[in-house]
Amino acid sequence: MRHRLIIGNWKLNGNKNITKNFIKSLCTELSNISFCDIAIAPPAVYLYLAKQEISNINISLSAQNVDINLCGAFTGETSADMLKDIGVKYVIIGHSERRTYHKETNDFVAKKFQVLKQSGLIPVLCIGETQEENEAGKTEEVCSNQIDAILKTQGILAFQKSVIAYEPIWSIGTGKSANPIQVQKVHNFIRNYLKKQDTTIAEQIIIQYGGSVNDEKKATEFFMQPDIDGILVGGASLKLNVFISIIRAIATTNKNLKSELNIIK
Repeated sequence: MRHRLIIGNWKLNGNKNITKNFIKSLCTELSNISFCDIAIAPPAVYLYLAKQEISNINISLSAQNVDINLCGAFTGETSADMLKDIGVKYVIIGHSERRTYHKETNDFVAKKFQVLKQSGLIPVLCIGETQEENEAGKTEEVCSNQIDAILKTQGILAFQKSVIAYEPIWSIGTGKSANPIQVQKVHNFIRNYLKKQDTTIAEQIIIQYGGSVNDEKKATEFFMQPDIDGILVGGASLKLNVFISIIRAIATTNKNLKSELNIIK
């Protein structure tokens, strides 16, 4: 059965003091959290420091990127085996900022997906459309094409123990959060698209939403949707109180859902 997952993507932010103090506070505040998995994704140079500071088994480490090679003459790159060696569990790939600024194609992202699976790491595959594609009604087409890059090269089994993060590009870093009902429709499309290949895998895969979710109220609205399993938080994940409130929103949502189920019974 799939579970809730929140990942805080720090992007190109932070320093040693922020990394140490933030994680210490996070571990203290969330010491009793057991209803979801939490991961933080600091810049690569702080990953090992972050791992040393994590004292709560419910807080995992995520990397923001990975190279397609495991070793060799590839100056400046970091391999999947290296990330695994220092305790990384999740790796974000296909983020729109990588696709845009580093010209990463669907095929290139698929290679990253494959190397992560082979190394025993969990890929967090980011997919999503631009504003123009959204207005043209191409959301499902764009998302399915990005998923197909993995399906065609690795098959549906590659999505076992993997994560998909739907991030509408027009919403990232803009403060414009998509409507929860609209996001639910996209998440439902993604799940049904995978069901055409394998129902069990489709039901078990975690599908996160990422796109300017920066307060507890918004988070609660998203968590109430049946196919939204978590959130990939961007800039807000560096604001301790905000990040904690988003995580705690899951507890409120779970309680409300349980109450509704009891009423139905």
